[in-house]
Amino acid sequence: QAQLVESGGGLVQAGGSLKLSCAASGRTFSNPPMGWFRQAPGKEREFVAAINWSGGSTLYADSVQGRFTISRDNALKTVYLQMTSLKPEDTAVYYCASASKFVGVVSVLGLYDSWGQGTQVTVSS
Repeated sequence: QAQLVESGGGLVQAGGSLKLSCAASGRTFSNPPMGWFRQAPGKEREFVAAINWSGGSTLYADSVQGRFTISRDNALKTVYLQMTSLKPEDTAVYYCASASKFVGVVSVLGLYDSWGQGTQVTVSS
């Protein structure tokens, strides 16, 4: 399994921007599909965005479409989530994940087999 470490979270005012990073490591990490999920207090973890191995295909939750952008740099083994026009309802712990046994764009939480520890994003009104 891959080791994933998120960074870039923090406190931002509504309307602001943040860029999250997810650095992957591990001998067997071979640019699998990657995704970002989030979990707000008292709620289930939910899908945010996903990207295929090359970065040529992406998928977004309706709630973030047009505001968030997922990208990856395979040479650096890093996936990014650029978040703009942030809203208080975007407040959550954000997790990156990899789906080593699949191809394409993966949006189903249960298909991911490696997870980072999460990074807190707080959007104040």
